[in-house]
Amino acid sequence: MNINTLRTDFPVLLLYNLDPTWPAQDRYESVEIMEKLRGELQKQGHPVLPLCLEDADLTGLLSAYDPEKYLVFNWCEEIPGLPRSAAEAARGLEKPGFTFTGADSQGLTLAQDKRLVKRALHQSGLPTPAWKIYETNTRNGWECFPAIVKPAFEHCSFGITREAVVRSPQELHQRIEFVLREFSQPALVEEFIDGREFHVTVIGNGTLHVLPPAEMDFSAFADVRDRLCTYESKFDPQSTYYKEIRLHLPAPLTPEEQARLEQTALAAYRATSCRDYARLDIRMRDGTFYVLDVNPNADFSPDTSVALAAEVAGYSYGQLGSWLVNLAAQRHPVFGTWQPEPEISSGTHALPLPRGVSVLPVHLGVSVKGPAPG
Repeated sequence: MNINTLRTDFPVLLLYNLDPTWPAQDRYESVEIMEKLRGELQKQGHPVLPLCLEDADLTGLLSAYDPEKYLVFNWCEEIPGLPRSAAEAARGLEKPGFTFTGADSQGLTLAQDKRLVKRALHQSGLPTPAWKIYETNTRNGWECFPAIVKPAFEHCSFGITREAVVRSPQELHQRIEFVLREFSQPALVEEFIDGREFHVTVIGNGTLHVLPPAEMDFSAFADVRDRLCTYESKFDPQSTYYKEIRLHLPAPLTPEEQARLEQTALAAYRATSCRDYARLDIRMRDGTFYVLDVNPNADFSPDTSVALAAEVAGYSYGQLGSWLVNLAAQRHPVFGTWQPEPEISSGTHALPLPRGVSVLPVHLGVSVKGPAPG
């Protein structure tokens, strides 16, 4: 897709979630970041209407809108009150026939379950750390140390602290017990790859584009247990991890390393049913690139590695969002028949309003500094 021939008059519903149980500051920051994306899409020429999901009634929220007249920018991480429900939100869009950005419900279901991701990577012949799932805390001869213990159904490094890296059978036993007890889900045990870590953003469907890879630099830490992206490193600005982990973008790689990293990312993207865009977490040790995780519909905030990599590649935040909108539009029953014009339209476009709905003006906020790029 040529970034210079993007169509900008698709009416966009910007769907995002706000949980009433979140702290007030979290809700405030979520709205400000949403407004940043809304404003940047509007600068590109897109008519945008924000839709805030604050309860479980996604069907009711969408009922006033015709799927043939709108395209949804899906920024709904979960249905409020239903943990790990990103796939359920996608199903709520699919049922009435909405076309939306990012992975479909099947791809999100796969990505939520680290067991399924591991199997898909293994079946595609991709290097991934040795692993085993524990549904009970039984000793079975795991001998690969150091290892890392993760909740099997969580993302955003939830449950990952320095204690997640274990160096002995006794520490392994204790951490598995912790995950089973505190998260009420299976524990994924992996060989800990103590090497360079890269976050690689891939965009596209048939034709795929790899943005400049970002490297997370852990050189400030001598202890192996600290050389990882913890939950604190992403969400606690006061933590040592947040302050000391450095981002190199683009990552310093030889041409040969760059080519192999890109090939690995593309293969993992295809193997795990990603759509429109995703971020792949990959580590290199002794010349081998190991796929750690796949993040469809990865965090799209302005200060994350996805947005920063796009900027390094020459795409503004608004252009990146418009690119995803246009990728989704190719699947739309009406917009998908459009043929691109030579230039991006510079005019403004009116947003068609559903029956009984009015729009109040929303003042654009400024970008809020969020977690360390991840």
